[in-house]
Formats: sequence, C-alpha cells, structure tokens
Amino acid sequence: MFVIGGLVLGVIVGALTARRRGGKPADMAQYAAGFGIAFGLLGLFATLILDRLLLG
Repeated sequence: MFVIGGLVLGVIVGALTARRRGGKPADMAQYAAGFGIAFGLLGLFATLILDRLLLG
C-alpha cells in the first residue's frame, strides 16, 4: 500500500510543482511521472524496511 500511496502522492506533487512553475501540460506530465516514480520507490523501500523490522 505504501508503494501505491507514494505513487499517487508523487503524481499529485509533481503536477502541482510543474503548474506552480508555469509549466505546460507536457511539463506537468513529465514532472508527475518523475515524482511518481521517485515517491513509489520510496514507498517500496519503506515497505521492505518495515517488513524486515516487523517480521524479521
């Protein structure tokens, strides 16, 4: 769930960041993809760390 949540949060943050900087729709899509991937990876690592700590 952390991966999906991170992905969704990253897409929202990325699109809003591009919009705030005056970006066009293509810029907003690129920022959304980049932030989505980055936040999704952070969620993946958080999931792995919590899994190791709680079940390991």
